[in-house]
Amino acid sequence: MDLNTIEAILQPRSRGELPAWRDGDACLGGGTWLFSEPQPATRRLLDLASLGWPPHTITADGLTLAATCTIAQLDRLALPPAWIAAPLIGQCCRALLGSFKIWNTATVGGNLCLALPAGPMIALATALEATCTIWSPGGGERGLATTEFVLGPRHTILQPGEILRDVRIPAVALARRTAFRRTSLSANGRSGALLIGTRDADGAFALTVTASVRRPLRLTFEGLPGPAALARAIDDAIPEALYHDDVHGRPDWRRHVTRHLADEIRAALGDAPADEIHAALGAAPAEGAGP
Repeated sequence: MDLNTIEAILQPRSRGELPAWRDGDACLGGGTWLFSEPQPATRRLLDLASLGWPPHTITADGLTLAATCTIAQLDRLALPPAWIAAPLIGQCCRALLGSFKIWNTATVGGNLCLALPAGPMIALATALEATCTIWSPGGGERGLATTEFVLGPRHTILQPGEILRDVRIPAVALARRTAFRRTSLSANGRSGALLIGTRDADGAFALTVTASVRRPLRLTFEGLPGPAALARAIDDAIPEALYHDDVHGRPDWRRHVTRHLADEIRAALGDAPADEIHAALGAAPAEGAGP
């Protein structure tokens, strides 16, 4: 879509060239949402791609994803063998249903900043305890957990002039076992619930709940909880008002599938052999069981 209110497109080459923020400014990452509907209040676009950030960086400390890293670049990324959570990246990329054009344009940062409940990069960052690095006007910088960065549908912590610089995932999180579950009302529909479980070598368990709720949640346990304990923890953490309500699913349905998928994840990350887990569930494994 043409944005006929735009008066200027700014392309800074460094942080020092970033302009002073003013009303009517908008950051341009991939633009897949920005150009999808009218933006009558927008007058200037700040093109973040011109800053030339490397899409991803791997170090002994973990993985850093630039806000401008595209979904396609993330999906093609090869990670060290010790990072057994690597399949989760592809699973989350594929939860963003779109053409190859979308995949090669949409960015990690854009998915986070749009803050839709179904945003799969929000789920990935939350599950792997990522830190969102924010550039503040005047040269400042701060880091926040994803659960602090995303506050609700289309609502983040970002203030005028602040920019999401990158997402930093610690190596310890990438070395965890994972299980991924997602459901929607139709085969190619937007996620109605997207849950991710992780388990440490010492048995600690964490459950990330997104898409079914208005903001991302991460529940932690010292060990693997039983079915009843997990259900109670979910009910305690998610009041009825926190379940999302839109055309992609009613709150009562989202609550039901959240509890169901959470128990599948609990079973998948248990200590029993996979065939015993599936027999106990009475069905074949659902989409996305991790290693």
